[in-house]
Amino acid sequence: MSNSNDDKRWEQGLYKENSNLKLLLEARAKTQEPINTFDLSNTNLENINLVNQGHHEGFKLKNCDFYKANLSKSHCFKVDFSGSSLMKANFSGANLHFADLRNCNLLGVNFEHARLENVIWDEELIQERLARKSNNLEEQIDLYQQSEEIYRNLRLTTESDGLFETAGIFFQKEMKMRRKQMPQFSTKRLISKIVEFSCGYGERPLRIVLISALVILLFSFIFFMTGLSYNDDMIMFSASASSLQNLQDFLNSLYFSVVTFTTLGYGDILPLGISKFFAGIEALLGGFILALFVVVFVKKMTR
Repeated sequence: MSNSNDDKRWEQGLYKENSNLKLLLEARAKTQEPINTFDLSNTNLENINLVNQGHHEGFKLKNCDFYKANLSKSHCFKVDFSGSSLMKANFSGANLHFADLRNCNLLGVNFEHARLENVIWDEELIQERLARKSNNLEEQIDLYQQSEEIYRNLRLTTESDGLFETAGIFFQKEMKMRRKQMPQFSTKRLISKIVEFSCGYGERPLRIVLISALVILLFSFIFFMTGLSYNDDMIMFSASASSLQNLQDFLNSLYFSVVTFTTLGYGDILPLGISKFFAGIEALLGGFILALFVVVFVKKMTR
């Protein structure tokens, strides 16, 4: 069992200069008592072993201060660091497999060659939450810049370690933080939002497939209402026609929408009147969306 007076000494940072710091911290962790608000800033904890062997849960080091601490090559399997400040800490070569890094300050952390598989990350950074609550524009931009820097660091690290799915998530968040720094009603911000919505900044090709299907269906209804021509016969919704006939005409409109979207243009069904205008719009949209899909798909496959 831990001693409350002993813990106060940890919280005040009185053990930081102790030559046996690593052994003392390892022994304190093995008591299984949660470690909370310890001041471990600027300490050398290289190669420390914080693996809770023989237990399903890892040691808990919550709300601690690891500012500029050296935890290189440390063994932190399943360690719960939630709420801690890891700002500028060195985790190079560390094992952080299944570690909990939620609600941590990750600004300037060195994760080079660290094992980051199955790390529990936050949905959003501390800086993001603070920026959203702030009413000061300069403060907001500064916090979003910090968030962008953190996500870029995490993206590059996970990418170099082959964790491409995780890297893709961090890339999307990095680009979102960059967008948040742009003037609210600027063209660049609008374009960035459209790119995020349409393909997740190139990380979600399935969104393009869904958008393609929606565009094809939308123009199918438009052609069904405005009219098409097939062998001098009119393809168009008619209240006086049977349900079967209207269904057949809609399916023909759907077919025409598909060949127009894909720019195949077989020429068997022709647009009439205002349908020509909509057919031109769909062809332009189709060419652009299909090209976008190819770019995004190749990006994902060549990683």
